Amino acid sequence: MDRETRMFAESHFRGLQGRLSSRVSLPSDRVDFIEKPDSFSYADFFKGYLLPNVPCVFSSAFTEGWGSRRHWVTPSGKPDFDYLLQNFGDVVVPVANCGVQEYNSNPKEHMPLRDYLSYWKEFIQQDYSSPRGCLYLKDWHLCRSPFHADIFRSFSWSVNICGRKKWFFFPPGQEEALRDCHGGLPYDVTAPTLWDSHLHPMAKHCSPPLEVTQEAGEMVFVPSGWHHQVHNLEDTISINHNWVNGCNLATMWHFLQQELLAVQQEVSEWKDTMQDWHHHCQVIMKSCSGINFEEFYHFLKVIAERRVLLLAKETGPGEVEEGESTGLGPQQAAFDVGRIAEVLASVVAHPDFQRLDTSVFLPRPEDLLQQLEEVLATTASL
Repeated sequence: MDRETRMFAESHFRGLQGRLSSRVSLPSDRVDFIEKPDSFSYADFFKGYLLPNVPCVFSSAFTEGWGSRRHWVTPSGKPDFDYLLQNFGDVVVPVANCGVQEYNSNPKEHMPLRDYLSYWKEFIQQDYSSPRGCLYLKDWHLCRSPFHADIFRSFSWSVNICGRKKWFFFPPGQEEALRDCHGGLPYDVTAPTLWDSHLHPMAKHCSPPLEVTQEAGEMVFVPSGWHHQVHNLEDTISINHNWVNGCNLATMWHFLQQELLAVQQEVSEWKDTMQDWHHHCQVIMKSCSGINFEEFYHFLKVIAERRVLLLAKETGPGEVEEGESTGLGPQQAAFDVGRIAEVLASVVAHPDFQRLDTSVFLPRPEDLLQQLEEVLATTASL
């Protein structure tokens, strides 16, 4: 990140005054396609897609040097089962059954990859059918992923190593119109039942999704909080990655607050009779969401300490600046520290966080916040 991009980003968040951006502005009803790596910078991505929180697709030119595209795929563009078996056959992998719906998910089992590859080849030979159903290896979606938003409202990218996918995107907030009469989200946004006005009374108010067909080698950027559904159009292997940074950290914190509130509402009838009710709500939240307020604080602490350390080692005269390096530079670190400080101040002030015993936290949340504010005061001249 360069200084101009950092100033642009900080101005963006000052304009929000601590609020989440309430709406996403799309330039059209299509998703931008980024063709050439040489003419597209990180600053372009940051300003054009991360900050406004909109999707885009990167061409296969961005991934042409990836080893997986050379080794995992046959010359005809199909999965190279022999290579995968030889190199990863003994790995135990999670596999879900697409044909069985459990709430808005699928039942999962674990098996060695060699067994899954054997099933996959038989599935193809039997004209894409099997008495075992349509199984997919978690994160290597061989059929479809149910309608969802990414974990903790993170950003994500997804690269097709081989195969093709069809994506259906709904901007944040649009999913509310898709809820059924019981408040649940649909499992499949392409199902005819979605237009049953008795089952989904608000669906008629939902705008059509943004649709993207992703080809082999292409990378899809999935913004924070965008619900989406993905169909594999042929045999497909993809690599996916989720991340949180200063742009969507407040969104993650808002999501966690909503998760705790949902737990508290669900068990509210026992609030006056259950000992340590607030503690149990945090335990339930962790079980359901994978994280609670204490762990979120430690997450913030680890990232903050790394950014502060990087700033302490700020590049000197004659050294390589961040624009010429693949690593984080001082401008990105300073931006992240500012965003962490704002979110941490909200965490520290939250009544449910204040109920935690933070006396054993090192550093104490208030001390970490003060440290970040002091570091921020020194970054103005960067």
